[in-house]
Amino acid sequence: KYTKFSISYYWINSLGQKTSIYHRLENVPIPPGKENKTATIPYDHTIMSLANTSSTGTYYCDVKWDDIQIMGKGVFVLARDTAYVETFYVWEILTTLTVLLAVLSITATALLLWKRK
Repeated sequence: KYTKFSISYYWINSLGQKTSIYHRLENVPIPPGKENKTATIPYDHTIMSLANTSSTGTYYCDVKWDDIQIMGKGVFVLARDTAYVETFYVWEILTTLTVLLAVLSITATALLLWKRK
């Protein structure tokens, strides 16, 4: 009776709307000698990259048999835009300083030569 079941993954957004992500039916054979014993079978599901910040919400998994439904506690996922990335302007700063020093050096040399005459 409990060897046939379905597994569903879905998420509920901040507006309470349910969106199905994945669903599959399972039929697990019982090995000889394991009848009438509790078994635990792990099922992993990887969610692909979240498309945008609207993917924020609580993600759930549930398993359904004919007369029973068990739902997981859910995992809250906060999807955010790219965080602040500090940019380094090293080359721009070095170029600016070099040009500034060159201009000052040329100006000082010109003033010294002009004063000598």
